[in-house]
Amino acid sequence: MAIVDLMRLTRSAASLSLCMPSLCMSLLVAFFVGFPGPIAARAETAIHFTLDRKIDGPAAPFFLAIDKGYFKDEGLDVTIDAATGGPLEAMNRVAAGSDDMGVADINMLIKARDAANTSIKALFIVFDKPPYAIIARKSRGIETPRSLEGKKLGAPAADPAFAQWPVFARINGIDTAKVTIENVGLPVREPMLASGEVDAITGCAFTSYIDLKARGVPADDLVVLAMADYGLVLYGDAIMVSDSFAQAKPEAVRGFLRAYLRALKETVRNPARAIDALLAHDDRFRKDVELERLRMALADNILTPAVRAYGYGDIDPQRFAAAIEQLALAYRFKAKDKAAAAFDPSFLPPAAERGTGGAASR
Repeated sequence: MAIVDLMRLTRSAASLSLCMPSLCMSLLVAFFVGFPGPIAARAETAIHFTLDRKIDGPAAPFFLAIDKGYFKDEGLDVTIDAATGGPLEAMNRVAAGSDDMGVADINMLIKARDAANTSIKALFIVFDKPPYAIIARKSRGIETPRSLEGKKLGAPAADPAFAQWPVFARINGIDTAKVTIENVGLPVREPMLASGEVDAITGCAFTSYIDLKARGVPADDLVVLAMADYGLVLYGDAIMVSDSFAQAKPEAVRGFLRAYLRALKETVRNPARAIDALLAHDDRFRKDVELERLRMALADNILTPAVRAYGYGDIDPQRFAAAIEQLALAYRFKAKDKAAAAFDPSFLPPAAERGTGGAASR
């Protein structure tokens, strides 16, 4: 009898041990499926982000953030779109909701908010020093702002640099009646200067100067009159968002800025690596051209003395007020006292995280 009972007990134990793996697995599955904490997979928030121009070297930090997984670390799935129609196209996309966030000229945003009460706001200054410039041929006798008198200036109507032409001309005492303005399309602007159809153009310094050199125009025949070197105190491009998206997904917006800042700092340390990320997205670009363009933007527009002193992304309220006064030289505000609300610093990473650490572009 004892032997029989012992055999039954042995068979029961063996049967139980065989059931244990499937039982444990069932319990584990039930636990993880129902568990609400960080062990459960976090759903990614999709963000459609628009540039305000074609993809180029200075856009590399956005692609580096994708390539290195910095957006994913923040729970974001980011798609980047180019714009062929300039800053207004980018702002219209964000306003319409076809893109959630974007980068565009903050001065156009200030005027758009005043004119139409758009709900878009700027969150992070990308270009502390704007790249607006007059790009001219020295062989046409242009080396200073006043030497534009008597010349033909090619200027696309949608160009943010041309939008500042009246302010630039007034500050520098240019008689605009003596300058012939030719409205040209964005795609033909640089070719027309290269072929001599115009004497100078308005444009983005790192776009027009690098493109003209790539077209074979001798560098020593090109002069770049950066408007910020001749009296303009304006800021340039900024990362923007609509109020509705910011209110609906504030943590996604903050996460985007953290990831971008992380990629921007890495771009400053190693621009060539950032261009590799850009080329991984589209290998039609020439690495040497886009690397030169990126280095020019870093040195002239992004890593400025003010940014080195106070960090990336934020504004100086006194300078911003002075910039609004400059805009008012050529634009009649409906409510100038409300213009400062175009920038919202509340989504920025903490100041301690936005410092440059004295890094310099290689």
